[in-house]
Amino acid sequence: MKTHLYAKGNQALQFSFVIFIMVVGTLIPRNGLSQNAQSTGSDSTRAKQNMNIKSTTYPKVVGYLSFIVPIVTIDENSTTANFSKGTFSIGFPIGVNVLYSDKFGFSYEFTPTIKSTGGTSKMSNLLFDPGTMFRFEHSFTIITRLAFETSGRYGFTPVFNKVYLHTKDVNYFGALSTPTRFGNSLPASIGLNVQFGFIFN
Repeated sequence: MKTHLYAKGNQALQFSFVIFIMVVGTLIPRNGLSQNAQSTGSDSTRAKQNMNIKSTTYPKVVGYLSFIVPIVTIDENSTTANFSKGTFSIGFPIGVNVLYSDKFGFSYEFTPTIKSTGGTSKMSNLLFDPGTMFRFEHSFTIITRLAFETSGRYGFTPVFNKVYLHTKDVNYFGALSTPTRFGNSLPASIGLNVQFGFIFN
């Protein structure tokens, strides 16, 4: 029995690793790099740079929409991969970021989750996870979120966020998160999620 669980866990982790590599690959703006290399010094490049470095007045409030897909959840008893056993879950994080400077902000996020299993679907959980935002160069942000779920679980969620495409109206981002949960008479767990969405400018 232990051997079976071990093999199952290995398969889930291998699947998670493949997804992780695919997500990281999508976060690299290949077109942007090649365009910059080909058009260094061009008027269009200078215009884009001027648009990106325009001064921002703080505090600034921006909203965002996204979707999030759990990849795998691990606890002391089991390893559960999304898309397994005829079950699939997807969340739709909606939030507001209050930016206080180029380096710091605060995020308020709500995530309803829809779960499909056995040919039927339902809203299975609502998550509220506010957190502090630590903003770095190259549009990279680390968000340290608390987590409170209507399912009775609670905990925290580190989020590693990267804006990979800037446009006039919205910025597109991808993120990896590792939700850590406790409570509701269940063992502590840790998971891996991938998230994609856009932020209104």
